[in-house]
Amino acid sequence: MSLVSRLAGRRGEALLREWRNVVVAPFRALRERGPLGVSLAVLATLAVIGLHEFQQTGTGADVVRVVSEVRADQPLWLSLLRTPVSVFVPAVDLPAWGGLPRLFLAFALAELLFGRVRTLVVAYAVTLAGTLSARVMIALGPDLLGLPADAAHTVDTGASAAIVGLFAYTAVALRAPVLFLAAVVPTVAGSLAEPNLAGREHLVAVAAAVLIAAVLHRSGWAGRAVGPGGEPAVVSAR
Repeated sequence: MSLVSRLAGRRGEALLREWRNVVVAPFRALRERGPLGVSLAVLATLAVIGLHEFQQTGTGADVVRVVSEVRADQPLWLSLLRTPVSVFVPAVDLPAWGGLPRLFLAFALAELLFGRVRTLVVAYAVTLAGTLSARVMIALGPDLLGLPADAAHTVDTGASAAIVGLFAYTAVALRAPVLFLAAVVPTVAGSLAEPNLAGREHLVAVAAAVLIAAVLHRSGWAGRAVGPGGEPAVVSAR
């Protein structure tokens, strides 16, 4: 067999393996567990919708600001307290509805493959990494690849960091380059093209997700998922 044929065969096997891990395995888990298998994804989507609608009212805007507004010029303890809620608050200047399918897919895929607890931990960890990195980049200043001082007044809300982080985590954990290319690379490219506060935080979220996946899924853990009863279910990633 020629070298080209062998390479083509290996590429075909890799694509088939990724299809089984990223598409077949989640659908099988959803069929076995039913709607409860994506309950976290549903709740996350409903939370974004509810907070978006509440934010459109006068009283709601004030309440949402008090419980979720995160800025680098705040005391650190206040940002840490508000970060969990900020994950589900859409940015005021961006359409909330267009990102809902992507949000649901990111949470649902991770929930079906890795369980609710790990999905929440990864989503929060990458969001927190982006939030804390903003303080570091502002302290560095624009001359040291950081951010200008006025970025400290920018409101940091939205689920975009959690979404791209969950996609990156899932892609690395399952060794799924096509998923990474389709769901992560466009965000990375956009962040590099427009290196503002949000863009930098997206890059940090991706880096954090890749690091977490590499640490948790080394030595054969790359394909370990959660079965219908909550027990580990191995998905091949070799």
